[in-house]
Amino acid sequence: MTADYADQLKSLDATMRNIETVLDLSRLRRDKEQLEQAASAPDLWDDQAKAQEVTSKLSHVSSEINKLTKLRGRIDDAGVLLELAEAEGDASSLAEVSAELADLAKAIDELEVRTLLSGEYDSREALVAIRAGAGGVDAADFAEMLLRMYLRWAERHGYSTEVYDTSYAEEAGLKSATFAVKAPYAYGTLSVESGTHRLVRISPFDNQGRRQTSFAGVEVLPVVEQTDHIDIPENEMRVDVFRSSGPGGQSVNTTDSAVRITHIPTGIVVSCQNEKSQLQNKASALRVLQARLLERKRQEEKAKMEGLKTDAAGSWGDQMRSYVLHPYQMVKDLRTEFETGNPNAVFDGEIDSFVEAGIRWRKQQQLEAAA
Repeated sequence: MTADYADQLKSLDATMRNIETVLDLSRLRRDKEQLEQAASAPDLWDDQAKAQEVTSKLSHVSSEINKLTKLRGRIDDAGVLLELAEAEGDASSLAEVSAELADLAKAIDELEVRTLLSGEYDSREALVAIRAGAGGVDAADFAEMLLRMYLRWAERHGYSTEVYDTSYAEEAGLKSATFAVKAPYAYGTLSVESGTHRLVRISPFDNQGRRQTSFAGVEVLPVVEQTDHIDIPENEMRVDVFRSSGPGGQSVNTTDSAVRITHIPTGIVVSCQNEKSQLQNKASALRVLQARLLERKRQEEKAKMEGLKTDAAGSWGDQMRSYVLHPYQMVKDLRTEFETGNPNAVFDGEIDSFVEAGIRWRKQQQLEAAA
């Protein structure tokens, strides 16, 4: 038994060393030193946007280093505990080693997924758009359920979010919503959530209690950075202002602060009504528009490289996940075949297993395509 534990520990140590190499722990430590110097500059907060960027990056890098060093320490401690348990023939210590190895395997497996995020934009923050599809009021309610699911997921991970726009349906739920997840690698992580989501349940809006199938689309975009050079001439945009809608509060629904921007050449329309200030809403809407144009450009370049002709505006993509609440309880990813019998936990933000399976599936698809 101790030989089996030693083999497991050796395998975990090898995987951990590979992760440390891919994530480049030495580079992370150098980055931390540079960011700490930048964060200690007396004039840092003269530029609030830059200050927030520096502090956010410092927090992320520190968290990455802590994860790596803590796991390395746990592996070393497990090795010492195994040696003591073997020398003393202590069954309780061996049981403790067994439990720790299982926990370590899970933690290292989760961290290993991060090494698969090597795409051009994977390290970016994410913009997520959710739209109700076919299914009437049930689809609008489903869209609101998905919004809560992703916001709870971000909250569980300590990621900051900002809701830019919510368009409420007449009876219940949402027509659409757009929000940002402000964490490094949020785009690479959540991009596997793009596609059509399907909900099957007994409709709470049907007096006859019939089963209803409804759909919602999820789109994930990388946040635009200054190096992307997405310039939009003023004469290519039409800016409309209107009164915010939905649940009210102080200064909400009382002024024309909401902003809608139409990109005339492409017909792309974005809006933002989260802030009280019209200028703030315009700036947020412009960021969303730039992200959509960046994605359009990326898709056009990809199609050109592949020699394909495609509509860059695209659709929500193929159906990728089913949430079944009746006649049985199950959530299943149709690409990876990963499933769970606890939909309530999924809707409460426990989607890490689905995300990790999606990232691994995507990497496998890329390897097969390259081969």
